[in-house]
Amino acid sequence: MTSTRPVALVSHGTSSPRGRTAVAALVDAVASRMPGRRVVSGFVDVQQPDLAATLTSASGAVVVPLLLSAGYHVHVDMRQAVTSADRVVDAPLLAAALGPDDRLVDLLSSRLEQAGVGGDDVVVLGAAGSSDERAVADCRDMASRLSSTLGSPVDCGFISASAPRLADAVRHARARHPGRRIAVATYLLAPGYFAELAAACGADIVTAPLLRDDAPTPSSLVDIVLDRCAAAEREAGYLDGAARATVVRGFAAALG
Repeated sequence: MTSTRPVALVSHGTSSPRGRTAVAALVDAVASRMPGRRVVSGFVDVQQPDLAATLTSASGAVVVPLLLSAGYHVHVDMRQAVTSADRVVDAPLLAAALGPDDRLVDLLSSRLEQAGVGGDDVVVLGAAGSSDERAVADCRDMASRLSSTLGSPVDCGFISASAPRLADAVRHARARHPGRRIAVATYLLAPGYFAELAAACGADIVTAPLLRDDAPTPSSLVDIVLDRCAAAEREAGYLDGAARATVVRGFAAALG
């Protein structure tokens, strides 16, 4: 049976008009691939509606984090909002973050190629950073995957909260590889303040974020969102079935 649950695509939120345009285009692209499903936007910061308002307006939604790593916003903010929703029937579901995922690696590789990065260039993955070590581990996982794809080492630098900071990672790469260009593969979802900080990190080349406001939404990103939504619903279906079986067994034991 095809699910009719609404889908809430929840991003961080940004004050950047370019970032807002890029994320809205992703939401529209997902909605076009889910005919008959209500697809809404929500935000954990900066923009409205916030997550609580989103879940109020979209009862029983599958919440898909439009976040590249599962840090505080996923494990705390979103998890608390979902579990505290005042519903027994049609309770909301929380899907996994977008990364790590090999399709994101392919998109990073494409951005590097578009920027003219070649085999002699040294690549550093530029990520947002987090106080949650699980998110940091996700980013290091992506750096390792990108390294395997490129066939050369890829260090990871962070814009905020984590070490090494991106500018330091670029300086260290330049010191280790004198005379070679340093390229930053920007591991950010969309244009905005962090993308501006990445662009100012001192690298010779800094790629565009995964979403751009002046280009079509990558179909691979839409595919990942759809896969995360479907996986959350499959897991919920299994758990619902297991819960029903437990109740039946309980009744049978009581009657026996």
